[in-house]
Amino acid sequence: MSEVIVKIDNINKKYGENHVVRDLFIDIKKGEFLTMLGPSGCGKTTTLRMIAGFETPTSGSIYIEGEEVQNTEPYEREVNTVFQNYALFPHMTIYDNLAFGLSVKKVNKSEIKQRVTEILELVQLVGFENRKPDQLSGGQKQRVAIGRALINRPKVLLLDEPLGALDLKLRKQMQFELKRLQKKLGITFIYVTHDQEEALTMSDRIAIMYGGDLEQIGTPKEIYEKPKSKFVADFIGESNIFYGVANKLGNDVLKVKLENGDAIVLDSQVMDNEIIYVLVRPENIRLSKEPIEGFTLVGKVKEHVYIGNVNKTIIVLPTGMEIKMNTTPKVELLPIGSEVCVYWEKEDAVVIKSQSQEVFNVIDNPVFTVEKQAK
Repeated sequence: MSEVIVKIDNINKKYGENHVVRDLFIDIKKGEFLTMLGPSGCGKTTTLRMIAGFETPTSGSIYIEGEEVQNTEPYEREVNTVFQNYALFPHMTIYDNLAFGLSVKKVNKSEIKQRVTEILELVQLVGFENRKPDQLSGGQKQRVAIGRALINRPKVLLLDEPLGALDLKLRKQMQFELKRLQKKLGITFIYVTHDQEEALTMSDRIAIMYGGDLEQIGTPKEIYEKPKSKFVADFIGESNIFYGVANKLGNDVLKVKLENGDAIVLDSQVMDNEIIYVLVRPENIRLSKEPIEGFTLVGKVKEHVYIGNVNKTIIVLPTGMEIKMNTTPKVELLPIGSEVCVYWEKEDAVVIKSQSQEVFNVIDNPVFTVEKQAK
């Protein structure tokens, strides 16, 4: 079992009546790349700042290498933080920017030179040491900021949306550079972002937060293929999410009465007549001109969108719900306006238990009518 280097133990953070982080437990392993992912205001940056020491938890404990740190000063913790705005000293050379933290600690000049040289090689900026920050590109400035954090040899590197100010192409390039650095150094990275693709690309594990709560933590594959809540299913990647009532047919097979028709899925945990969500990713949607046993979802092809390596097809159902389907460009597309049966392989659907207290009636059309709404 991997050693836990950062332990977040029942952390809460309140600003007056605003409960920003709620009952948070996370064990972060030594040498892993953990991304905290979620929309604005979900509590991810506040959590990072509590680990760094810039914020104090309202309750709970934070441990770094087994030592309780929530009441210690930021400079007393063996962590460093990289911010989105670089925070470089404009009047200093790149060499002096990198050396600044070591100079403050009164490290001798020969060791400073050795460590700056190592960092310049690591972040691929050899030959730039005599330049000023305004002579560098955005990506080069970010590498200097990362190098300045790494030169102190922290046990944990905290990164607060460090690529947010870069253009798309450069951001993608820096994602791979950061992952390369992390693997080479073996340092624990805790990374905050709201970019789902960035999290999937870089992370060993992803912690998804929403409204101050930890919704799910797992590997990118687990998060994408087996989301545990409707929010996670909807937030990560493209989704087709149906709402329905399950009827058990045996051998873990469920017939689900959906708002738009019937469908077949696999699940062993659902009770008979339980209200559930059914998630089907666009790449798992199938179309047929002929009826498919167990499925009565019928719609019309509304639109095709070509985006290079993928064709996106939109199918609209009689209720107005739009279903997204992804295929490779080699797959022959059905004409716009074609009437089609929508289906999927039953093992490709993910069943998510409904966490709401909404009560539905199924009427003959069938359409669900909400009688009561509560969170």
